Amino acid sequence: MNTNSTISITGLGYVGLPLALEFAKHFPVVGFDSNESRITLMQQGIDPSNELEVSAFERKNIKFTSNPSDVQQANFHIICVPTDIDHNNIPNLKPLLSASKSVGKQLKKGDIVIYESTVYPGCTEEDCVPVLEKHSKLQAGVDFHFGYSPERIVPGDKVRTLTKILKIVSGNTPETTEKIAEVYGTIIEAGLHIAPSIKVAEAAKVIENTQRDLNISLMNELAIIFDTMEIDTQAVIEAASTKWNFHKYLPGLVGGHCISVDPFYLIHKAKKLGIEPQVIAAGRQVNDYLPTYIAKRIVQKLIEEGKNPGKSRVLVMGITFKEEVSDIRNSKVIDLIKELKDYSVEVDVIDPNADPLELKQHYNVHLTTNPTGKYDSIIVAVGHQAYRNMTPLDFEKLSNGPVYVFDIKGVLNKKDFKNYWRL
Repeated sequence: MNTNSTISITGLGYVGLPLALEFAKHFPVVGFDSNESRITLMQQGIDPSNELEVSAFERKNIKFTSNPSDVQQANFHIICVPTDIDHNNIPNLKPLLSASKSVGKQLKKGDIVIYESTVYPGCTEEDCVPVLEKHSKLQAGVDFHFGYSPERIVPGDKVRTLTKILKIVSGNTPETTEKIAEVYGTIIEAGLHIAPSIKVAEAAKVIENTQRDLNISLMNELAIIFDTMEIDTQAVIEAASTKWNFHKYLPGLVGGHCISVDPFYLIHKAKKLGIEPQVIAAGRQVNDYLPTYIAKRIVQKLIEEGKNPGKSRVLVMGITFKEEVSDIRNSKVIDLIKELKDYSVEVDVIDPNADPLELKQHYNVHLTTNPTGKYDSIIVAVGHQAYRNMTPLDFEKLSNGPVYVFDIKGVLNKKDFKNYWRL
C-alpha cells in the first residue's frame, strides 16, 4: 500500500463515514452507500448521523457515490454495514451479505477485503467470503485476501474518537495481517492489537458488548430488588464502590445497535453448536424486561396518587438510545412508551436530538416540539444535557399538581424533589 492506493468504504453510517474521512487524509477514498439521499448530504459536507462537523469533510481526497461500480477503483475494501437482529432475535445478515455481493462484483486480483461489522465467530470466513468468491469468480486466499477489524466507535463520545481507540486487526494470512496493520496504522494513534486469527478478532468484539450487557443486567436486577425493599440503588452502588475491586456499573435501559444486539449473535452461534447459553440469555431477559417494570411502577404511582392511568398524561423526555446522539435504533424508550400506552396512558415525547420524521416512519411515534399543558408524571428517559440543566421550577411548570419525576438515568438531584424515583 502507498499513498496512490485507493481505499473503498462500503456503508457510510456512524462507523463508515468517520473511517472514510480519516483515511481520506492519507489515501484516495471511494465512499459507497446505497442510500442516495445520504450520499447527497455527504457530498454537501453534511453528516446524516449528526456526529461530525462540516470541517471534518474539508480537504479530504474522497468521492461519495451510490454507484457500486466506482468501488472497482479501489484495491483495499472495507465493509462497515450494520448488523442487527430480526423480530425473533435472530441475526440479520442480509445487509452484510448484500454488501459482500456488491463488493464481490468489483473485486480484482490482488485486492484485500476487510469487514468491520460486528458478527459471531466464523461469520467472515463461513458466510461472507463465499459470497465474495461467488460474485467475483476469484479464489479467496489466492486471487484476493481478506481480514476482520472490528469497529469500536462510541457514538456521542467526543474524547475517545476513532483514532484514539486501539484497533484489533486480523487477516487470513500473516502477510495480509501485516498489510492491514500497515493501512490502519496510518490513522490509528492508539496503536494496534494483532489478533492471531479472524475468529479471535470476531469473538473479541462480540464479547465486549456481551460483557457490558451482563454487567448492566446484574445492576438492573439489583435495582428491581432494592426498589421493592425501598433501598436507593445508587446509594448502594456508591457505598460498594469504595472498595477497590468493585466494578461500578449503573442500572438503566439497554438499547441501541450494539449492547442490546450483539449478545444474540453469540447466542445464535452457540445454539448452532448445540450449546444453550444460560448466563448470556438471562442477562438479555432482565434488560428486555426493564421497560415493563418501569411502566408498572409509573402506573402504580399514578394510582397511589389517586389518578386514573387512563386519564393521565405523562411526558417522556428523551427517546434516543443514549444521551447526546440522534440515533433511535433499538431505543428501549420506545418499549417503555408502548408499555405505558397499553395502560391507556396519554404519552407526549420530546427530544432535541431525535428526527421527528424518522421516529414517525420507524416507530409511529409522534415527537412533540414543545410540551403542551400539564403532566401527571415526568419521565427523564435519556440523560441529555438539556434535561440535566433543568431546575425543579422547570419541572413544576410542566406538572399537574405536585411534581413527580421518574429519573431513569439518575441524572437529577433527588434532594430537589419531594416526589422522585430512580432505578
